[in-house]
Amino acid sequence: MTKIAFIGAGSTVFMKNLIGDALLRPALASAEIALMDIDQARLDESALVARKLVASLGAGARVSATTDRRAALDGADFVIVAFQIGGYKPCTVTDFEIPKAYGLRQTIADTLGVGGIMRGLRTVPHLWAIAQDMRALCPDALLLNYVNPMAINTWALTARYPDIKQVGLCHSVQGTAFELARDLRLDVADLRYRAAGINHMAFYLSLDVRDGSGWRDLYPALRDGYAADRIPLESHWNPRCPNLVRYEVMKHFGYFVTESSEHFAEYVPWFIKSHRPDLIAQFRIPLDEYPTRCEEQIAAWGAQAQALKSADSIPHQPSNEYAATIMDSIVTGTPSVIYGNVANAGFIPQLPAGAAVEVPTLVDANGLQPTVVEDLPPHLIALMRTNLNVQELTVQALLREDRDHIYHAAQLDPHTASELDLRQIRALVDELLAAHGDWLPDWCRLTKAA
Repeated sequence: MTKIAFIGAGSTVFMKNLIGDALLRPALASAEIALMDIDQARLDESALVARKLVASLGAGARVSATTDRRAALDGADFVIVAFQIGGYKPCTVTDFEIPKAYGLRQTIADTLGVGGIMRGLRTVPHLWAIAQDMRALCPDALLLNYVNPMAINTWALTARYPDIKQVGLCHSVQGTAFELARDLRLDVADLRYRAAGINHMAFYLSLDVRDGSGWRDLYPALRDGYAADRIPLESHWNPRCPNLVRYEVMKHFGYFVTESSEHFAEYVPWFIKSHRPDLIAQFRIPLDEYPTRCEEQIAAWGAQAQALKSADSIPHQPSNEYAATIMDSIVTGTPSVIYGNVANAGFIPQLPAGAAVEVPTLVDANGLQPTVVEDLPPHLIALMRTNLNVQELTVQALLREDRDHIYHAAQLDPHTASELDLRQIRALVDELLAAHGDWLPDWCRLTKAA
């Protein structure tokens, strides 16, 4: 029997989506599902929902729930991780409020920049602990990582635990394909695309649509549509932030990026500038909006969880997440192609070895087989390197337990460096380290009086 361990299962709605996807697959419908979370109340809610889901779908899966991580991991074939160390409160709020006092405004703050660096410092030690347990309890299992900051996490996991099989998973590639199809009034099922890069900064190298004569390149339609103001620009992820940033980047760099405009605006130095409010208004960048959206999402997820708990049955429609597809392909041998974040072993030769790269990946009974992508244009590679600098220095800080590299990572971050000077960035990092306190590993903590 296949065993799926879900670490961070207290995220009831996300757990329901991933486990529901798995239960729709005949090869996974009778799996052993081990839910684990440190919050007993939320874990109990998720276990109730999972069992109702199993019954509603007529599956034969067996669901267990535990706060003991090692018990959940013991004998697992697949390990799904989906958690946030420090939560929205206090840690996400801290990552917004302290930089804001320095005049540094952010949009999401979970991937790059000072917010992403701090989240990486909080998160990686816990992923390392899971990997250590996997070595002892399920050394052949595949780790499916849904935890941000994805690229930092994936790189750090590979660097310390190269023997643990893992893939970082995101929905930006397939989600953006849906958006582009909608923008051009096409059916996403008729699209063919090829993308590559790093998480949240991968680009569509080709984007075609099937028509009567074969395949037609869609880039001319995207460029002409944006120039003529014919593109709807609504965002699938956040209606309050239209896709102006991504189309503007395409105009200048020639390729469409796979991450949302709200995210991408804080990975580069061109759009968020305290002395240029006209830019923020022109590109409709929702600064500091993410905490508000978190509050709304938490309330919505809570209402959804309550509705699921009280429902007599729970229907499920497949999501666009990759987890079930990967597990099914490995168990059955049926091949599939996903976009996975993996350690760079020559898959993008122009980028550093070991870095987390996002490339098309074949999955079958042999596991994950990433594709080599050698034709990324040099200007896109250069743009990715600006983000890789921050990721690498954060990983090196963690590996070496070297606090100096935390400052270096922040000082080389494109958005942070565009707003603050070296001394301001150092002072900002010190305040963040002191404020996060026990959420951080011992070696990088500062007292508030430091």
